[in-house]
Amino acid sequence: MPDAAEPDVDSAKADSHQWASSDPSLHELSRILHPRSVALVGVSGRAESLNARPLRYLLDRGYEGAIYPINPNYDELEGLRCYENLADVPEPVDLVLVLVAASQSAAIVRQAGTVGATAAVIFASGFAETGAAGAELQEELRGAGRKAGVRVLGPNCQGVIYAPTGMAATFTAAADRPLGGQSGVAYVGQSGAVGGSVLDLAAEMGLGLTAWVSTGNQADLDLVEVAAALVEDDAVQVVMLYAEVISDGAAYTHLAQQVRVAGKHLVVLVSGRSDAGRRAAASHTGSMLGDDVAFVLTSKRYGVTLVDDVDELLAVAATVGSVRDMQGRRVGVITTSGGAGSLAADHCASHDLELPELGPDAQDRLAPLVPDFGALANPVDVTAQLFNRDGSARALGEVCTIVAEDPEVDLVAVVLTMVTGELGAAVAKDLTATASRLDKPLFVTWLAGNGQTKQGRDIFRAAGMPVFKSVGDLARTAGLLAPSSSQPAQQSTAEAADTDDTVGLLRECVAGRASEARLLTALGISQPASTVATNAHEAAAAAEGFGRPVAMKVYATLLAHKSDVGGVLLGVLPADAADVYDELMSRATEHAVDEVGGVLVQEMISPGTELIIGATSAADGYAPVITVGIGGVTTELYRDVASELAPVTAEQAEAMLRRLQGWPLLAGFRGAAPADVKAAAEAVASVSRAVAGLAGQELEFEINPLIVAEDGGGAFAVDLLAHSPSDSRS
Repeated sequence: MPDAAEPDVDSAKADSHQWASSDPSLHELSRILHPRSVALVGVSGRAESLNARPLRYLLDRGYEGAIYPINPNYDELEGLRCYENLADVPEPVDLVLVLVAASQSAAIVRQAGTVGATAAVIFASGFAETGAAGAELQEELRGAGRKAGVRVLGPNCQGVIYAPTGMAATFTAAADRPLGGQSGVAYVGQSGAVGGSVLDLAAEMGLGLTAWVSTGNQADLDLVEVAAALVEDDAVQVVMLYAEVISDGAAYTHLAQQVRVAGKHLVVLVSGRSDAGRRAAASHTGSMLGDDVAFVLTSKRYGVTLVDDVDELLAVAATVGSVRDMQGRRVGVITTSGGAGSLAADHCASHDLELPELGPDAQDRLAPLVPDFGALANPVDVTAQLFNRDGSARALGEVCTIVAEDPEVDLVAVVLTMVTGELGAAVAKDLTATASRLDKPLFVTWLAGNGQTKQGRDIFRAAGMPVFKSVGDLARTAGLLAPSSSQPAQQSTAEAADTDDTVGLLRECVAGRASEARLLTALGISQPASTVATNAHEAAAAAEGFGRPVAMKVYATLLAHKSDVGGVLLGVLPADAADVYDELMSRATEHAVDEVGGVLVQEMISPGTELIIGATSAADGYAPVITVGIGGVTTELYRDVASELAPVTAEQAEAMLRRLQGWPLLAGFRGAAPADVKAAAEAVASVSRAVAGLAGQELEFEINPLIVAEDGGGAFAVDLLAHSPSDSRS
């Protein structure tokens, strides 16, 4: 049992090597996970009390540092001297566990600062989650921590576990389970209830979490900052994140970059990503994409794995932490049942995984091992007969090795059926040994009851090798872990320099101080010839000058969608232009359109493929998003769009176009001439570079339609919207 002796400062410094970082806050956070000493203010001596659990867990888990119970009602707790208050503790305190009511928590944080503590965990509820009065208490707590120089975790959280040092500062009942800590997998989450479930389920599947942190209301420390600290820890290779919202895009982007540079893995589950949370948007693009597209694209760019439920969170984290990385999406399936192989093929297809036919060399090597009534191509059906021969327990490993050595395979997936008892255990030993030798990952699904396969499953568990409960779970996890083809865009120095003036002009256009025509010219995007008429006579003269039918549109920079008010008429004959001018101005008055500058008289562009180019940016720290899709009046009906973080190159813009379901319209559908894809891609790239220069500002930008002519004929922006959602004039 730890005593209250002075902490070994030299040992603590040695432990801190794994937290070396240019960010000083990471050293502060290290004191939450492996402090030299812990004080528990408000700890209870009643065994049934939640406030008694943190002390019991610290002692049971063999916490290495000094422990100081603080409660004036006790002289001693669990054999440790109990102090009346923090000031009475004779030795330095790193971490304070605050087990008092919400109304008293700020005062304890102030006291923590006076004794030199660098961090405090606030367990109490009754803060911002309860309403205005609680929010005031939370703000007081935040201020107390900042003034005292104490980082605050919580309030309304369930605490911290850091297995390598026995640090178990929590009251969750899930900590009653035997908990290992060698997996290298850490968890950080806002919800205490979800966090407790993750801890319990991880223990159930044999995944001993190295670290577990509940951030609660996040008055000070949020889960992204805690996750960043865990990535710096040598004992952690995988971080699971559960968030209700990740609002600081800059911090999340930095975390994702940090994880990639460190060669580690980040697996994220975010709730509340449904349409219910979607903000109102002026542009078609903004209304189609919703609020989380920048988060999703940022995650994709830096290799973060996004999951949809707790079971996926755990399955992916357990797998990515224990097997080699997948280098592609090609799976070699090996099964003891033809039916299970067909099932695996179906599930792989539904998760965009390929099952390539094995090459002649692999099939020739497999032939002596697989019975004539089995299958060699992929899936490989070894049948139950494989195990009716000498050395059968090692035969499956030999098959796996042959399949893994085929250059067309990125993952070996083994589907075991009723291979049970001692044979099952022998097969488990063979497969774990084989997996350790392969340079590709090996996944296992075992379709048999736990009771008949316990010994074998224990062997897999001891080797840190997860076993999937179904073929669908295996395929879904593989689909999440397999790399995507998207690569981050790189902006060249020349491109960045060329956009300086354009960025300023875009800003002016958003503010209504520059014309759409000037902006399009600066972007290098062709546009129809046009004239702004301020009276019917000017409109007639402009139309006569074109000498053919024209398009006429209400000219108002604050009008997002002209067609919504009947503000666009096409194919107007020059003789009718004056009357159409009066009609359009009347419609603008009828719909109370602000700041009408007249009517735009525009030449009609020959028909072509209509695209939409959209860009959105927010003041949330995420990079702006560039989107291209099939445009025109059916844009929102079909919602056929592709998005990336801005900026993109012309080559990447063309790749976005190729992802559209409507790509055949550009490529030359049913004998039609191909469209000028190069011009369209250049337009997308140009917009993306300009919008990237406005990162951090609220913006919706849209060209709809961009009419793309036949190859060599160019692309023409017919209508443009540049809008700030926060503009009070909108």
